[in-house]
Amino acid sequence: MTEQMTAQEARMRLRKILAGAEVVRPASVFDALTARAAARLGFRLGMLGGSVAALAVLGAPDHALLSLDEFAGLSRRICRAGALPLLVDADHGFGTALHAQRCVEELEAAGVAGMTLEDTDLPRRFGTPNASLVSLAEHRAKLDAAVAARSPDGIVIVARTDARLQDGESLVERAKSFGASGAEALFITGARDRELVARAHEASGLPLIVPEPQGELAGADLAAMGVRICLTPHRTLPAAMKAAWDSLAETPGAQTASRPERLMAELSEVARYDALMARYLDGER
Repeated sequence: MTEQMTAQEARMRLRKILAGAEVVRPASVFDALTARAAARLGFRLGMLGGSVAALAVLGAPDHALLSLDEFAGLSRRICRAGALPLLVDADHGFGTALHAQRCVEELEAAGVAGMTLEDTDLPRRFGTPNASLVSLAEHRAKLDAAVAARSPDGIVIVARTDARLQDGESLVERAKSFGASGAEALFITGARDRELVARAHEASGLPLIVPEPQGELAGADLAAMGVRICLTPHRTLPAAMKAAWDSLAETPGAQTASRPERLMAELSEVARYDALMARYLDGER
């Protein structure tokens, strides 16, 4: 039987990982059963990605359409299994600094061990096809508000920034500011440059989280660079959907057994959402 843990124990385990000396790879999970499977397989941490949550709840692409209640509800069902600590992608905190405070409260109540809070300007605004960042001051205020909302020894708050959307000096400046905010880790998405990651670690004084290593980071000693969590690709849900499709295709009543080449794109209606964004966000008329 899978060991059960309380939310407090889960947060203690996550903090132990961040304070350790090794790099931990989390399992991509999307429900209670995948969390239990990951625990049985020996994973020490589960990760609920924002894109995964959008697919699991809405069957839709990751376009900041998920509400806080929907996200917290899914997180609660995963944490209820008590299988392993859960780190979640809380996007931009679902709004302003005040929304981020409520996000902290809801995810703490759900039993989440840790949450990332990003500085991407979400949701996408009309006439802005490319992603951008909010100002340093705005995101620092959001992090300060989130930390203030956290209960003693409560949820771990991770500051997240995207290296692809800024130059090296801007990244280091943000890392330094986020490190002074009370956040307990720094998540750098789009990281490729070893020297830049090392500088961000030194400036922030925080343990790092990075995505699947690419570029120079692919062969780097991540642990020596301050990385404590290295994410894995979100393959669990697509693999589960392929298995579900094949099972349904073999079930009496199925009208076809042919699986679409781009199964997840078909099921999540990517083409329809692309057309909607072109019409209503790009100003196509």
